[in-house]
Amino acid sequence: MNKVSLGFVPDPLSVPLDQILPSRSLPIALSASVKFKQIVASISEIGLIEPLSVTALDKALGQHMLLDGHVRLVALRELGYEAAPCLIATDDEAFTYNSRVNRLSTIEEHRMIRRAIERGVSAEHLAKALSIDISQIMKRANLLDGICPEAVELLKDRHFSADIARVIRKMKPTRQVECVELLVSANTITVPYAEALLVATPAEMLVDGKKPRNLTSVTPEQIARMEREMENLQGQYKLVEQTYAEDVLNLVLAKGYLGKLFVNKSVVRFFQQKQPEVLAELKMIVQTLSLDR
Repeated sequence: MNKVSLGFVPDPLSVPLDQILPSRSLPIALSASVKFKQIVASISEIGLIEPLSVTALDKALGQHMLLDGHVRLVALRELGYEAAPCLIATDDEAFTYNSRVNRLSTIEEHRMIRRAIERGVSAEHLAKALSIDISQIMKRANLLDGICPEAVELLKDRHFSADIARVIRKMKPTRQVECVELLVSANTITVPYAEALLVATPAEMLVDGKKPRNLTSVTPEQIARMEREMENLQGQYKLVEQTYAEDVLNLVLAKGYLGKLFVNKSVVRFFQQKQPEVLAELKMIVQTLSLDR
């Protein structure tokens, strides 16, 4: 069996910062950004978690070319570090390893914070390490309180504001699932949209049984219209959900049939002469690589 060659040496090597040469320039206003301040605070509190990625030492220059970790390098220099753990790449391509990393979803971040607190890390320490207010740590730690498991499952791979949970938990479980389905299907998981759904929710589907007063100044007529529109939209969503599998199957069969049909040059010539517009559309179906497009 052929062995898979690694893209970098597995054990990090401590490299002096003055021997690391950046491969690109960074924005002038980097040091004022929130993200940079969070990285500086995190390194200051718990050290560097993710090593830098560099090329092998260029003996002529006495330098390692930095492949990934430019912001971390600036943060380390600002904090007075003299060396940093680095992964040495086995080739010279300027590859950004972070482009292959899937960032934590909001719910995964919540679970990590909860796990850290349960293991004895104080909320104050976490807030300092992440350079955010302690109220934000508590909000993220309590993110899923009052949210039903079905709604959590729908949101598990999504990024959203913690204030979404504040709005959703005011609804009963059945309505939570309906609203999250609408948020996800519209790909608009925002607080204003969630609050609009809350306003359009009948009182009997709210936890306290009362319509919210202070979200917006809409009139009772507007709320009634929103409720009717949301019911109609929910019905359309359920209808699409019921027929989706059958529609996808039909599309796959049609794609396969058309692919075989266009192997026949006579058929292609006929469409080119009689229906060139139809031919173009049918070819688009055949060339479709993914149904998610």
